Amino acid sequence: MVAKNYWADLFFTSRFYKAACLCAILFFISFYFKPLFTFSILVFLLLAAATIFDFIRLFFTQRAVAATRLTHERWSNGDSNNLLLKIKNEFNFKIIGKIIDELPPQLNLRNWNTPLILNAGEETKIQWQVVPHQRGLLHFGDIHVFITSPIALIQRRCTSKAAQQISVYPAFLSMRNYHLKLQSSFANTYGSNPIQRIGQSMEFEQIKDYVSGDDMRTLNWKASARRGSLMINNFREERSQQVYCIIDKGRIMKMPFNGLTLLDHAINSALALSQATIKKHDKAGIITFSNSAANVLPADGKATQMATIMEMLYHQETNFLESDFELLYQQVRHHIKHRSVLFLFTNFESFSGLQRQINALKSLAKFHLLVVIFFENSQLNKIATEEVVSVQKVYTKVVAQKFLADKRLIAKELSRHGILSILTPPEKLTAATISKYLNIKSGRLL
Repeated sequence: MVAKNYWADLFFTSRFYKAACLCAILFFISFYFKPLFTFSILVFLLLAAATIFDFIRLFFTQRAVAATRLTHERWSNGDSNNLLLKIKNEFNFKIIGKIIDELPPQLNLRNWNTPLILNAGEETKIQWQVVPHQRGLLHFGDIHVFITSPIALIQRRCTSKAAQQISVYPAFLSMRNYHLKLQSSFANTYGSNPIQRIGQSMEFEQIKDYVSGDDMRTLNWKASARRGSLMINNFREERSQQVYCIIDKGRIMKMPFNGLTLLDHAINSALALSQATIKKHDKAGIITFSNSAANVLPADGKATQMATIMEMLYHQETNFLESDFELLYQQVRHHIKHRSVLFLFTNFESFSGLQRQINALKSLAKFHLLVVIFFENSQLNKIATEEVVSVQKVYTKVVAQKFLADKRLIAKELSRHGILSILTPPEKLTAATISKYLNIKSGRLL
């Protein structure tokens, strides 16, 4: 052992200080009561001997306490992620202490520690759930185990090198929660038994025999001449529609709700919606914008598209500036040539805020099916419905009701211009967005 570790990892316990105080009191009393002096010397020597013995037991050995941190390299933002600590006592006696893990500051767990009691040679596992609220890299440090022997006069710090980095990605764990929803009430929309709607689309499926009731306009005369009986072309609805998630990265999306910013809520929802889109045999794409040129990931339905979307969303951050919706319109017109479904994740806190952007939204709605998603402030709902007990509360309640009325007015104004909208609390965003997408699919609104 390095000589420095003898004092750097040495800590005295409260039991030692209590015993030292007792010795001091005995020596003080023995100054006035001489027969007690010999007893005070014996107590002091006993304390010194016990401390030295405890020190030798803990430090003059090759044994230690080994700690290991086990977790995935990627965590899901806003979800519970498993973290496992394995602790093994290599001493030949029982130890008592606590574990302190050097956690990243982003987790806001500055005082995290857990008690530890291990018999000789025993190993234990400590598993707990960690919920990150910020995308990016988390830097974990070493694991420190502070141990004492049964004498418990001194404490030794055993440090296990466990520095590692964990990447926090958008909430990929939550995507699994919506898998059953995609297979339930809308399973027949584009499932294993697709509904046939003759003549409703330009996607050719097959040539089949004519039966009474078929559309005569779909007769295939060449096939009929070769076969000697009437044959018709059978069509089915399009299965490869383009669905884009457009995410506003402006300053208003930095507003926090339930630990996550509106931007992170939108990113998590866009990830789940993209997965639903690909599972429904459509093409998913992503556009993020603020005050500068938009980042565009073209819509695609290939197997690797979700991994590409995940990486793109992982690096998105707000720049605290006002978003340029006119520039967004230009970018969409430049990159998206076919009519598509656009889910625009943004937020409007006032009706005047919508009025500044309504022209750009109407322009987008002319060429695409636009769904504007903005957020309901659940805290305002609470204020607007609570009991009034003072004049100040009256003013606060009226202001809250005014903001809530503005939200409903925004939804009506969007509907008046033929723009679909979703007004939802952030915690219900993903479910509301996927439900709207499935309604669009089942209603053939595109």
